[in-house]
Amino acid sequence: MLEIKEVRCGYDNKEIVKGVSFNVERGNNLCIVGPNGCGKSTLLKSIANLLDYKGNITLDSKEISKLNRKDLAKNVALMTQASNIYFPYTVYETVALGRYAHLKGLFSRINKEDDEIILNSIANVGLMDIKDKLISELSGGQLQRVYLARAFAQDPDVILLDEPTNHLDLKCQIEILEYLNKWTKENNKIVVAVLHDLNLVQTFGEKVVMMNDGKIISSGTPKEVLSGEKLKEVYEVDVKGFMIDALEKWK
Repeated sequence: MLEIKEVRCGYDNKEIVKGVSFNVERGNNLCIVGPNGCGKSTLLKSIANLLDYKGNITLDSKEISKLNRKDLAKNVALMTQASNIYFPYTVYETVALGRYAHLKGLFSRINKEDDEIILNSIANVGLMDIKDKLISELSGGQLQRVYLARAFAQDPDVILLDEPTNHLDLKCQIEILEYLNKWTKENNKIVVAVLHDLNLVQTFGEKVVMMNDGKIISSGTPKEVLSGEKLKEVYEVDVKGFMIDALEKWK
């Protein structure tokens, strides 16, 4: 289980996340929603131990901040909106970076098992036909899938995703989220995803946390969180009403 207890963190002595608590059982996913600047991405970075934090973040009762870098990489993978690599790597080589935490020694090389995991990860995001292409030649949507494949290749217990469906067309969004759910269930893993598209949250989320101004305003199932008055208060617009009106136009 991933457990977050009274976590506080931020930048330059400014507190962005203000006493957040929730937990996610293995085999489940959790979506974090809220307006821009409410602390969602900052919270993900603290869970990945990229930011110092106060409080407790534990995975199966182990404090994340006490894991060494290699053990942390085996347990937690973070895919951010700015996952850029400024080297002339191919798709295969970029995804292979996810296996380095599992190599035995400093001069170890990718073995047959690693190669199989890398290729499966590439196949699961639909990029096998361009696995030897340079990432500098890819579209934004293709790059997003490469970074997601790298997270899969890392084979962590927890994948943290910051807007994983950005730049993806609708078909690819659905396929990726369906695969994430399948991966979570079949491997007893955990996914925590920041998503702006509330339709996707409603469809694929199992548990939802809604944040505003660094605090959790509401949590529960998608139906519980996205149907309440707090949704209107947080987004300062009648989101549900807008969605229903939009659906009417499809009739």
